[in-house]
Amino acid sequence: MLSLAAAPIAFSPAAPAPRATARVSDVRMETVADLEALAKKCNPVVGFYDPLGLAMAGTVEASPFTEAEAIGWLRHAEIKHGRVAMAAFVGFIVQSNGISFPWNLQGDLPYATIAAAGGPAAQWDALPTSAKLQILGFIGLLEYFGEQQSPHYMRGGKPGDYPSLKTLPMIPHPVPLDLFDPFGLQSKMSPEKKEKALVAEINNGRLAMIGIMGFMAASKGLQVPLLDNLGIAPYDGEVMAPFSSVDASLPFVSEMLQYKLHL
Repeated sequence: MLSLAAAPIAFSPAAPAPRATARVSDVRMETVADLEALAKKCNPVVGFYDPLGLAMAGTVEASPFTEAEAIGWLRHAEIKHGRVAMAAFVGFIVQSNGISFPWNLQGDLPYATIAAAGGPAAQWDALPTSAKLQILGFIGLLEYFGEQQSPHYMRGGKPGDYPSLKTLPMIPHPVPLDLFDPFGLQSKMSPEKKEKALVAEINNGRLAMIGIMGFMAASKGLQVPLLDNLGIAPYDGEVMAPFSSVDASLPFVSEMLQYKLHL
């Protein structure tokens, strides 16, 4: 379910965003030189490491994007995936230890029943179809709202920023807290402290992406350094499949289940 890599495998957004006719005066588009400088701050030993040349995606002749637009997309994608991976890493540990809410998920189905299904991936498979659809629908809404950032991260907006839910016009009712920095803690931080926190977030996100991939690989029986003796519950399903046999009533799921990923 999660895109978990230190950088996206390929630069392929669904469709190019329309080019802005005017630039906001206080925005700043990033370049490869900015990536190199940031890489030194994140890890001065490794430095800038881009063996696939992803940072140059906007410089090829056939690209519909400028260098700065491509880098904005990559930077935003990495920060977002890192945040999701950090949540997934913590969630995997919590679920692996059988911790669950003490009430019912729905009707007479308690969370404890889901927690008893096995490891985190098996617990996802055990969720009712309606619960999975609600979760995926909520994620889709968050993605849609996130793309309302102004200026957009591909047009000079801050990578990793999320628009305020209190001011988005498409939200029909007031939202008391924002998704990003709900308690306004960042507004009290100095610019230097914000920069240091951003570097720490990028590093933590990269490590979490590696960590959650390691957890999933170990659950499939692969040998992973430092994880072999942790007793991670084995999982015989498909880690990249959003639906399982429980969801066979949904269109195309039965056909999807016929394909197996061999590791």
